[in-house]
Amino acid sequence: QVQLVESGGGLVQAGDSLRLSCVGSGWIFSNYAMGWFRQTPGKEREFVGAISWSGGYTYYADSVKGRFTISRDNAKNTMYLQMNSLKPEDTAVYYCARRRGRSGSYLPSEYDGWGQGTQVTVSS
Repeated sequence: QVQLVESGGGLVQAGDSLRLSCVGSGWIFSNYAMGWFRQTPGKEREFVGAISWSGGYTYYADSVKGRFTISRDNAKNTMYLQMNSLKPEDTAVYYCARRRGRSGSYLPSEYDGWGQGTQVTVSS
């Protein structure tokens, strides 16, 4: 069973930073690429970024490129999302997900396990 738990969300002001964590358990974390998505009410789940199994490759949505950084520590079964220069439009529930395979993808259908989500709210 794929278990993923996100943490680190909260309420911040525009321009602030926040770091989300995602811990995987019950499977071999280092065998899989991982991704971050976000969702607001009434909208489709949106790709934020992804990281390859080794951490050697990262992919970002244009909306977060240059502000967000994804990393991972396979020894700790953990992936991170460092979010800087946050904007009100970054407000969403953020989900981490396990990719079917070792390279990243922007398609939610390419992911086979999801966390419960963590709320990020950015006030103006």
